[in-house]
Amino acid sequence: MHSPPSTCLRIARTMDPLAKQIFKGVLVAELVGSFGAYFLFRKLNTSQEFRQTMSKKFPFILEVYCKSTEHSGMYGIREQEQEKWLNSKN
Repeated sequence: MHSPPSTCLRIARTMDPLAKQIFKGVLVAELVGSFGAYFLFRKLNTSQEFRQTMSKKFPFILEVYCKSTEHSGMYGIREQEQEKWLNSKN
């Protein structure tokens, strides 16, 4: 069962200051991580040049991007990119 709201407020007020700092730090880290992941995905999704750079420097990140787009129903991006990159070398 859930505690009544007044009980939750009492617990929050009586938290150790160190626990409050840790909680705030974890919350900030989660927000920064979420925004970072969003902007990385957006850049990968909109820039072929950035995807090519990531494929050379951080191939595991590009692999996660490709798998997530395939999971959402967009197939063939990886193959199209590899074909474009091969054609641009020739």
